Amino acid sequence: MRRLADAGPDLIIAHGGQNSEAVMTVAADYPEVLFSVTQGDVTGDNVSSYEVLQEQSAWLAGAAAGLLTQSGVVGHISGIRVTPGLKGRGGFYHGLQHTRPDADFLTIFAGDQDDVSLAHDVASAQIEAGADIIFTMLNAGRQGAIDAMHEAEGVWQFGNVREWHEDYPEVFAGSAIANVSMAGFVAAEAVKQGSWSSGEVVRIGLENPEAVRLSLAPWVEDDIVAELDRLAAEIVEGSIEVQTSYDGEEFSL
Repeated sequence: MRRLADAGPDLIIAHGGQNSEAVMTVAADYPEVLFSVTQGDVTGDNVSSYEVLQEQSAWLAGAAAGLLTQSGVVGHISGIRVTPGLKGRGGFYHGLQHTRPDADFLTIFAGDQDDVSLAHDVASAQIEAGADIIFTMLNAGRQGAIDAMHEAEGVWQFGNVREWHEDYPEVFAGSAIANVSMAGFVAAEAVKQGSWSSGEVVRIGLENPEAVRLSLAPWVEDDIVAELDRLAAEIVEGSIEVQTSYDGEEFSL
């Protein structure tokens, strides 16, 4: 980061909150350079953070799961307990509670984002426990959940980050889109337009569908799509507040 700053750019974008400490250290020595941290919450005289609110699309995925589940049992699988994953899980849970408050919620952070075998075992266990929809916040391990659903019938998955149903239409009911790279573009555009301000945490949500939105499979019925569109509009206008806490039971194998 110091080498980048030595080149005298207008802006340095540090992608990911894991860079927060380094930014605060380096920015103090380069007051003429602007620093933006994506998915962070640090600020300073020449530092602002830009956060894509993936919990908003996760909330909508939970709401969709509540409208679509036939069994009344909905699962969630992630790997490591990092803040974005915890907030996404909380958002999904509260969206589910909004549309199906009597649903049983099965949730686990299994300890690894990339272990295909582990994800397969967890998904299979949740399916055996009655889940007919599972929200996966995984990396390479997602393939294990996909494989488990190929082995079952009547079970659907919601993915995250990008669209998944185009690749696996037989498995995915939709995806909670959260394009965190948009945080960097928004920061750069602000610098270009002269509207960048220091000392701010800029939050980017459903009002910017390039960054945050719910994507649904084509088979989802029109009335459900319309209801989810209505809920998304209420989040944007502020009449629905997306909560990210969860203190309920955890699923175990």
